[in-house]
Amino acid sequence: MDRERNNIELDILITGGTLITMSEDMVIIEDPAVGIKDGKILFVEKREGQISEYRAKEILDASESIVMPGLINTHTHSPMVCFRGLADDLPLMEWLNDHIFPAELKYVNEDMVYNGSLLAIAEMILSGTTTFCDTYFYESSVAQAAVDSGMRAVPARGFMDSPTPGNPDPFRHTEIAGQFIERWADATPLISPALICHTPLTCSAETLRNIKNIARNSKLPFIIHLSETKDEVKIIEERYGLTPVSYLHSLGVLDDLTIAVHCVCLNGKDIDILADHGVKVSHNPESNMKLASGVAPIPKLLEKGVTVGLGTDGCASNNDLDMFMEMDTAAGIHKVAALDPTVMDAKTVLKMATSGGAKVLGLEDRIGSIEAGKCADIIILDMKKPHLTPLYNCYSQIVYSAEGHDVSTAIIDGKIVMKERHLLCMDIFDIMERVRKTADVISDSR
Repeated sequence: MDRERNNIELDILITGGTLITMSEDMVIIEDPAVGIKDGKILFVEKREGQISEYRAKEILDASESIVMPGLINTHTHSPMVCFRGLADDLPLMEWLNDHIFPAELKYVNEDMVYNGSLLAIAEMILSGTTTFCDTYFYESSVAQAAVDSGMRAVPARGFMDSPTPGNPDPFRHTEIAGQFIERWADATPLISPALICHTPLTCSAETLRNIKNIARNSKLPFIIHLSETKDEVKIIEERYGLTPVSYLHSLGVLDDLTIAVHCVCLNGKDIDILADHGVKVSHNPESNMKLASGVAPIPKLLEKGVTVGLGTDGCASNNDLDMFMEMDTAAGIHKVAALDPTVMDAKTVLKMATSGGAKVLGLEDRIGSIEAGKCADIIILDMKKPHLTPLYNCYSQIVYSAEGHDVSTAIIDGKIVMKERHLLCMDIFDIMERVRKTADVISDSR
């Protein structure tokens, strides 16, 4: 350790255990020292000497633990925790058209979105997620919930060519997008705004081009649910004579600031188009599996150099926001689909949940790995558990054995938001009670 650092008082010092950096060269450090000050990682090194040689306001002992980057959920609809379990075991279009869309039009308001987002954020922090990309109605309420709870978020204002909660006039897209960007672009380091068009089915060519141009001019991510089901592909092909990917390509909306969600039903040409244009992909295996949409060709996308991150989707189609479960599913589902146990190895999947997710969201210069100069978004896993014993391979243990409740501590932007499984920035019991009251209203009127 540089002795000049003795004159610096750290905000947080993490020592002990095993550090998985998820840096480009995948460095692992036994008995590390990670210094945090002013929200940033000041140094990452193997500890030398006594802890007393470091000066810190708070010291976290990570002995018998794994220290790693916080997980990054690249796609969810956080307020939909309020609809968890409302309509399960249904095909996507029946689930949407007969249950979710009617419920949203009837029950969604700013308070529901804010409270639902707080509950989702609590669930995510408790299971190791420190950044999430969200899209829903009243998206500013989602962003505010993230700020109030100390969570890092990429809230995406959504657009459809039909009346939606909070936007009864679908022809005010340009005005609404501009207002959202102006409010959140420089509001806080925790918030990075984005724009999303729901699908090629629910947005006209004009809307797709318009929203993409606004996002492109503001250098913000443009997100779209894409090729999620065979039905979507069939309808787009009947309308335009093109696959959904080729259709978006013809509109000029695909580039390296585009995030395509799901991408289940792709052909070889689709994959080449996505790769050639630098499009990023958010893979949501549990949601795709539960809705029987299919298995996305993620190994082929990775072979072509496409950047892929993991997402949970919303709780109405997944029922949980645990990224550890998502990692396990992502590894397993592709092995069985390919009948190849070497496909989607643990290291690849963990990259998708950390450094890969950061690249998908355009935040790789800030988060996704534990390196000096990056934001201090870090989690600590308690390995003193029967299901985590013994430990031979850190990556395998995290992907195949660890669960969300193994996370003991979470740090976001240099602030401890959870310690010893206690949320420090939220009253979880009050939040759960608020969401229960919303659920009571929904149940009583069904």
